[in-house]
Amino acid sequence: MKKSKLFVALLLVCALVFSACGSKEDKGNNATQGNGEENPGNNSSSNKGEVYVYNWGEYIDRDVISMFEKETGIKVFYQEFELNEDMYPIIKTGAVNYDVVCPSDYMIEKMIQEDLLAEINYDNVPNITNIDELYLKTAESFDPGNKFSVPYCWGTVGILYNKTMVDEPIDSWGVLFDEKYKNDILMIDSVRDAFMVALTYLGYDQNTTDEKELNAARDLLKEQYPLVQAYVVDQVRDKMIGEEAALGVIYSGEAIYTKRENENLEYVVPKEGSNVWIDGWVIPKNSKNKENAEAWINFMCRPDIALKNFEYITYSTPNKAARELIEDEEIKNSQVAFPDVSILDRCKSFQYLGEDMENVYVKKWNEVKY
Repeated sequence: MKKSKLFVALLLVCALVFSACGSKEDKGNNATQGNGEENPGNNSSSNKGEVYVYNWGEYIDRDVISMFEKETGIKVFYQEFELNEDMYPIIKTGAVNYDVVCPSDYMIEKMIQEDLLAEINYDNVPNITNIDELYLKTAESFDPGNKFSVPYCWGTVGILYNKTMVDEPIDSWGVLFDEKYKNDILMIDSVRDAFMVALTYLGYDQNTTDEKELNAARDLLKEQYPLVQAYVVDQVRDKMIGEEAALGVIYSGEAIYTKRENENLEYVVPKEGSNVWIDGWVIPKNSKNKENAEAWINFMCRPDIALKNFEYITYSTPNKAARELIEDEEIKNSQVAFPDVSILDRCKSFQYLGEDMENVYVKKWNEVKY
């Protein structure tokens, strides 16, 4: 699932850049069309009936691809990535000319700063009117004026807890640092998310670049280390469903799934605040099929299509018209899937902090774990 490996240590980036420069075959030739045929190679400027899509794994209902092809006559070549850091060097180097890509907020900001994206012609995306103004406003924190991106999915980070294994109301990140839950805590194995937890609990900005604040967060995470049963991302879902731990940090989309599987589980966005993330469709500047990319984005913004994708991936849709189509009232009114403004007001998005500062975060995270 998409968010499972979002903020893996950035030390991998250099290796990824070299692999992207070295061979198109390594990253670009395992794409598929909507009908499952292999991609014959990089797209040609002479092809007008194609669109090359690069998206997270398991982040679309595959029937949607076939529907798009049938309705538009545009052939889709579709490839998945696991990390923003996998996707970025491919777009940066132009190793493969993708037409439409789905990065996360901080990566969109980085790509805008590096002039890697084309402005979207909204005359070709009339369905943008279905996107809730709340999420367009949030997206302006990393894409001022919404010039380069259209929100696709979003969510929060919070605490999943087992009501039968805790003996107090859970409403604060502080519970993750409580010794009475030693060996019952699943901490997120993600540098920015882990520091977000500590920084927010300490009252600091989750996007801080202040060395003293980062050191304080590092020290708090080091104190937490002996209490943690495991540092996980994917596994938190299964471990919590299996009641192997009392508490875990999790993404809201995953929490929706776990609550369906175990009625003892509850999810909360702590009172100190948290991260709200948005993934959005963007068009690389070297796209050779820009209008087809805009047709894809417009199709993804159609209410019935947004609903179909939401029901498949369980990550929240920013599409207000799609939400109105949800028949399950429990999901439609879920504070996990669609938290109200009082919750979102205490959440912030990650910002791109620059390569040097991201390396500082990684260094301090390694000091916690090793």
